[in-house]
Amino acid sequence: MVEFAPLAVPWERRLQTFAVLQWVFSFLVLPHLCVATFIGLLCTRFWLCAVLYAAWWCLDQDTPRQGGRRVEAIRRCVLWKYMRDYFPTVLVKTAELDPSRNYVAGFHPHGIMVAGAFLNLCTESTGFSALFPGIRPHLMMLPLWFRVPFLRDYLMSGGLVTSEKESGAHVLSRKEGGSLLAIVVGGAQEALDARPGAYTLLLRHRKGFVRLALEHGAALVPIFSFGENELYDQVKNPPGSWLRCIQKRLQQVMGISLPLFHGRGVFQYSFGFLPYRRPITTVVGKPIEVQKTLHPSKEEVDQLHQRYIKELCNLFETHKLKYNVPTDQHLEFC
Repeated sequence: MVEFAPLAVPWERRLQTFAVLQWVFSFLVLPHLCVATFIGLLCTRFWLCAVLYAAWWCLDQDTPRQGGRRVEAIRRCVLWKYMRDYFPTVLVKTAELDPSRNYVAGFHPHGIMVAGAFLNLCTESTGFSALFPGIRPHLMMLPLWFRVPFLRDYLMSGGLVTSEKESGAHVLSRKEGGSLLAIVVGGAQEALDARPGAYTLLLRHRKGFVRLALEHGAALVPIFSFGENELYDQVKNPPGSWLRCIQKRLQQVMGISLPLFHGRGVFQYSFGFLPYRRPITTVVGKPIEVQKTLHPSKEEVDQLHQRYIKELCNLFETHKLKYNVPTDQHLEFC
C-alpha cells in the first residue's frame, strides 16, 4: 500500500526534498540531457555555440587531470545546505590535518550515490574548510563523466578530478601542501553491496591509493561515512547469482555498475529514486604518516595497506556505537 506524504509539509522540508531531487537528477538524467543538448544545438541555428564549446573543450581537455577548476560560489551554494539537512549530514573531525602536508584519503563505503563524499568534500555545506583550514579537498571520479559536454564543467566546479594516476600525481605534487586527494576506494563495484546493515568493503586487493601515497610521501587518512549504505534498498544480488553476474558483466563493458535500487518518491514514501531521510555521519580519522618512497616494493605497499586497514577498523569500532551500529557488527573485506 502506498504511503502518501501529507499535504501540510513545512516549506523547509519541501526545499530539502527539492535539493536532493536535483542532485539525484544530476546523477541519473543530467548526463543524457547534456549530450542531447550538445547534439541538439548542432542541429539548430545555434550550431555555432556548440562548435565554440567544442573548441573550448579541446583546449581545456586536460584540466580534469590537472586539479580541475573549483568554483567557490557553487561549492557554497545555499542549495547544498538544504540537501545536508534532508538527511541530515554531519562531518566529524578526530584529528588535525597540517596544511603544509598533502594527504590521500580513503573514503568508505561507496554506497549507491556517495552522498556523504559529495556533501562533505564537494560542497561547504558541512563546513569542511572551517574544520580543516588550509586543506583543499579533491574527490576522484571516473574519467567517463568528464567526457560529457557541459557536465564536465559542473563536476569540476565542486573540486572533482579524474580517477587517473596522472590526476592524483598532479594534486599531490603541490610543494606548499594543503591538498587532500579523496578516493572512494571500493569504487562502483562496491555499490553492488550497498544496502542497509551492510558493512562489506571492497578493499583487500585495492592498493593503488597506498602506492600513490608512498610515491608522494602523502599521509593516509581513513574516512568512514556511517549511514551511507542506509539511504537506499537494493534488490538482492548475492555473489554468484544471475543478477550479480549480469551486473558485473555490464560493469566490465560500461565501466560503471548498475545496482537495482529504490528509495522513496517526492509525494509518497513507498517507492522512488529519492534516498530515505536517514542521517549520514562522516568521520575523518587520524592521518597515518608515510615515508616518501619513489619506487615502493610490493612488501612496503602491503605493509602500509595492512596498517591502513587496521586504522580503518579502529575508526569504525571506536565510533560505531554512537551511530547505531550493533556491537556485534564489524567491517568485512573482500
